Amino acid sequence: MRVISGKYRGKRFYPPKKFPSRPTTDMAKEALFSILDAKVYFEKLDILDLFSGTGNMSLEFLSRGVGQVVSVDSHFVSHKFQQKTAESLNDKAWHVLKQDAFVYLENTNQKFDIIFADPPYEFAELDKIPAMVFEKQVLVDDGMLIVEHSSRTSMKGLPFFKQTRDYGGVSFSFFEH
Repeated sequence: MRVISGKYRGKRFYPPKKFPSRPTTDMAKEALFSILDAKVYFEKLDILDLFSGTGNMSLEFLSRGVGQVVSVDSHFVSHKFQQKTAESLNDKAWHVLKQDAFVYLENTNQKFDIIFADPPYEFAELDKIPAMVFEKQVLVDDGMLIVEHSSRTSMKGLPFFKQTRDYGGVSFSFFEH
């Protein structure tokens, strides 16, 4: 896993073998951040990374100079790897939490500019993510939710859906107020 741009560009991180999640591919990350580069100014943004796995996407946001990233994952190995990575970088803007994503959304009072969610590809409650984000008003008024999912799955028709971009077997669905 490597960071593709920003202050941590080129840094490599090595999750343990048999890691419980798959990091977003470099091709898909580059495509997503090209879209975001045209839409947002990263400095000072507050980012929530749900189902954060390796912390791959959190690192990409941090590398671009956002205000803070909150990474939430309930898996022990994911949390431990992210904590170790965060400690090695000593980046005060990265907050790593071991918690269920839905429990976090239910209880947080914080609002975010961008929420990135990358649940397991066969996740049965995929449509619950945008529903809960908008119901609990976890985004700022002009904020954006991005859900990474399999290209075999469609999120079209859900409230606040704007568009999906496909990159091989990976899709990013965008939701906005």
